[in-house]
Amino acid sequence: MAKKQKKTSPILGLPEDIFELERISIETMEVKIYTDKRKYGKIVTIIEGIDEKAVDAESLLKELKTKCACGGTLKEGKIILQGDHRDKVQRILEEKGFIIKAS
Repeated sequence: MAKKQKKTSPILGLPEDIFELERISIETMEVKIYTDKRKYGKIVTIIEGIDEKAVDAESLLKELKTKCACGGTLKEGKIILQGDHRDKVQRILEEKGFIIKAS
């Protein structure tokens, strides 16, 4: 007899009951996306306002790096991606249910 698998969320692969709590917390977060110049004039995209306690920021960072085809890091509660990816990141986060604050 086959094992019955738990249903998981499409966003982060969490069990459905945990996903419901995550979805509610995502809908209440206001995320700000902007660019900044760093060392040697390099442009970076900064995403701030994501609560690391409510969302798995590491897996979100990994997904954004994959979809934007760039490098990045998580520092001081901010996701920092190499290059200008504002439009793409905004579209990805809105699909996930985040509220993007106008900047």
